[in-house]
Amino acid sequence: MYELARREPMSVPEGIAAPRYDSRAVRPGIVHIGLGGFHRSHFARYTHDLMEAEPAALSWGIVGAGLRASDVPLLHALARQEGLYTLVERDASGERCAVIGSIVGVIDASERASELLAAIACPETRIVSITVSEAGYHLDAATKTLDLASNAIRRDVSHPRAPKTMPGVLVEAFRRRRDAKLPAFTALSCDNIQHNGNVLRAAVLALAGEVDSELATWIADNAAFPSSMVDRITPVPTRDEIARFSERTGLADQATVFSEAFRQWVIEDNFVCGRPDWSRVGAQFVSDVAPYEAMKLRLLNASHLAIAGLGALSGYETVEQTMRDAAIRHYMARLMDEETGPLLAPVPGVDLAEYKATLIARFQNPAIRDTVARINTDAPVNLLLDPLRDALAKGAPIALLSLGLAAWCLRTSQELSRGKTITGANANPDLQKFRAAEPLALLSIESVFGDLGRNTHVIASMRSWLDQCDSHGIAAMLKRKFGQTG
Repeated sequence: MYELARREPMSVPEGIAAPRYDSRAVRPGIVHIGLGGFHRSHFARYTHDLMEAEPAALSWGIVGAGLRASDVPLLHALARQEGLYTLVERDASGERCAVIGSIVGVIDASERASELLAAIACPETRIVSITVSEAGYHLDAATKTLDLASNAIRRDVSHPRAPKTMPGVLVEAFRRRRDAKLPAFTALSCDNIQHNGNVLRAAVLALAGEVDSELATWIADNAAFPSSMVDRITPVPTRDEIARFSERTGLADQATVFSEAFRQWVIEDNFVCGRPDWSRVGAQFVSDVAPYEAMKLRLLNASHLAIAGLGALSGYETVEQTMRDAAIRHYMARLMDEETGPLLAPVPGVDLAEYKATLIARFQNPAIRDTVARINTDAPVNLLLDPLRDALAKGAPIALLSLGLAAWCLRTSQELSRGKTITGANANPDLQKFRAAEPLALLSIESVFGDLGRNTHVIASMRSWLDQCDSHGIAAMLKRKFGQTG
């Protein structure tokens, strides 16, 4: 499916901004793996904005690829539209619509990675960026290192020239670059994983070491794996939403993306073979992403998953509905103020009180229909487990974090008891086999919870919350504990 877009200058309906550059002049310089809505609302938007500001940026066009069968319909839609799509950014004041022109090609790598590997092997490709969620890294849940025992990774070790996984694709792509005497590329992780660049580097080097130790050394010496922190709420649009937008605007677009107006991107300035100057359009290049990364993971992502579990148990469908509940809103504020916020080191240039207030406002955005089901599917439980481990190591309070985890376990056990298949970021064969009715029994699944399942402090705190839910019901319990203020 890999073909560069050859576009005529386009006209769009009134009220939708067309690219201010000639989209026919865009040339590929980046290959992106994981061409979902978030990438198209964030990375591709920043790149599009830079192309409007700086003609030299037209050499940084994006070739997007999908590794999963579920990616195929979107890839076909974008291929039909020559990579063009509409981004609709919404907040309480209204919406702004723009056709994004930074994607110049798409690749379906769900069955074979040959075209994807060929694209990365092109001399023009200088950056390979990644948004595949934590599951796509094939990490061991306890160690956060590559799970060499997983079937998918073992297969790539046995068949390194025909990889199926993201780490396998990168290892084989590096081999091809080395053998062709081309420079290594920068592998830029854009996933919600703490120290994501370091995690990606370790996974790639571990797999390369199993395949070819000399290749692993070449990658370590020549490639770059910068960390980054990305932020923009981008719900998965429904077919009805896309159809309504097309009907209202007259624009036949099967790949429309809807996002909030807020966006943030902090990038470690560690690249080989150059980079776009995304700082011209609002991104930040820094020497150390870790404080920003921790801020987002601890305050935004942990809060998102904690309230999504409580919202689902309370019968709410969307995040906005959940945040209208004063008790849940107050719980989130306390979680950030009392437990996750104090775990953070100083964040240069950021007022944490203002950042936390902005998060609460963003989660209440009435223009974004973000469902709690999406968060519960897409967000790995590690977003709660990691701050719990930090708090335990520092002897800090864990009561509010353990409520978030208790809600996760209660909701998951209910779903499993109904025979539901756990998909997304928390898909795990050991979890799927679980059938006990007691939510706390989930903690015994070591491949998910590691040694936390044996921590008596965590177990006692979670048991207390679950007992209160059982005695009073979730709504009454939340109101009793957190209903003091709006």
